[in-house]
Amino acid sequence: MKVGLIGAGGWGKNLAQKLHELGALGAIAEIRPEVREELKFRYPYIPIYPDHRFLLESDLPAVVIATPAATHYALTKEALFSGKHVFVEKPLALSPKEAQELAEISESLGKILMVGHLLLYQPAIRFIKDFLNSGNLGEIWSLHHERLNLGKVRTVENALWSLGIHDVAVLLFLVGRYPQRIQAWGHAVLQPEVEDDVYLHLSFSGGLQAHIHSSWLWPEKCRRLIIIGSKGMLVFDEVAQTVVFHRKYVTPDLVHHDEGSEIVFHNADEPLKLELQHFLECLMEGKRPLSDGKSAVEVTKVLEEATRQLRRCR
Repeated sequence: MKVGLIGAGGWGKNLAQKLHELGALGAIAEIRPEVREELKFRYPYIPIYPDHRFLLESDLPAVVIATPAATHYALTKEALFSGKHVFVEKPLALSPKEAQELAEISESLGKILMVGHLLLYQPAIRFIKDFLNSGNLGEIWSLHHERLNLGKVRTVENALWSLGIHDVAVLLFLVGRYPQRIQAWGHAVLQPEVEDDVYLHLSFSGGLQAHIHSSWLWPEKCRRLIIIGSKGMLVFDEVAQTVVFHRKYVTPDLVHHDEGSEIVFHNADEPLKLELQHFLECLMEGKRPLSDGKSAVEVTKVLEEATRQLRRCR
């Protein structure tokens, strides 16, 4: 099955490469002439268009959207109404209202809507979900995400929307419910209204806490998830692609126990390739994506409330 790609700059180039490797790249729409010339050289047998409407008018059944975040809502809506199934990079939209509208449109038209919450397709995340459900970690007390680096600075979305959105999606997936309380603090250093460094704290029913630290203004690259439970601690190092189980815990009488640690999962599979394979499978089998429109709405709700608090603190 072939699909069209709207936007092939930045992350879109990676999507084009993976779709081509999967034999699923049907055509590309890219507005920048210099990028189109590069694409023609790289993919000489793939149609390259200057306008996305050429793709929407084609007989391709689906499109992948990899344009700036502020354009996602309008392009996704246009693609759905043109009769296409849609994979759109995160975020689905910049407000829950717009995200909800897109989810409802896809449902009413019977079209698949999948959002690129890439980290959900890390095999380690699936393993962790099963590990937690098995009870091996006991009662889950807290989850801690760090996504830090001296990375690309955005001018519209802040570090939470650009980086932390991955971790919000994972937390909601692992916990399986919406938080009761959302708190956020941030620091806008480089631009007055775009936070470069954000701390997000989520409180769930049952006393479970989750914490996210997102920053593109950090000296070291760190992508890590730590989960603390009553029977031990789990550490997922996204860079090393390992999950380590630390048999460290404290008993009710406050006695420390350390029974060692071991790597319980290691996998080097490419999540982007797995994500796109999932989208293609959903198209062929007519099944609902893991990161569908409904789940993306929940993620957007968390981010909007966090943004509201950040604006109040500026």
